[in-house]
Amino acid sequence: MKKVSAWLTGIIMALGLGLLVPGTASAASYCGLAWGSLAKSNQAMSAASVANVRSGKYYCFDRLVIDIRGKATGYNVRYVSKVVQDGSGLPIKLRGGAFLQVTAHSPSYDSATGKATFVPANRSEVTNVSTYKTFRQVAWAGSFEGHTTLGLGVRARLPFKVFTLAGPGNGSRLVIDVAHQW
Repeated sequence: MKKVSAWLTGIIMALGLGLLVPGTASAASYCGLAWGSLAKSNQAMSAASVANVRSGKYYCFDRLVIDIRGKATGYNVRYVSKVVQDGSGLPIKLRGGAFLQVTAHSPSYDSATGKATFVPANRSEVTNVSTYKTFRQVAWAGSFEGHTTLGLGVRARLPFKVFTLAGPGNGSRLVIDVAHQW
């Protein structure tokens, strides 16, 4: 009992003398994510073609994946006031409070034969994101002169990151993660 009261007395005295001070409050990022909302790009080009587009839901973010037949290299992902079709420049209608224009520097056709390597079943709903927290719509904007573009409608202008992953096999993936909140 004497030890407890001695410790308590010591702590109270230290607080009174200013030797112990409470820590300052700091705003921690959501789920530990330290992403931003500025454009992200890698200007490298690749003849490797787009094979598929898919999406996934995670605890802290929604994910869009573009599968590439070969090495994924270049991309340009940025918030825009409107997403436009490759070649024509016509606007794409998208649901959401903000729009990401996602451009893979890879064609969705075989550059030697011109044969399509990926054609979405539904250009307006490339992948079903109806139950996602952040994604509102993924729409096809086309493939032109070695670039493939998608419009990604999101709930709001939220932080995102972009990266490439090797595999499976000789393929690779262009990955876009958009956080559920700041």
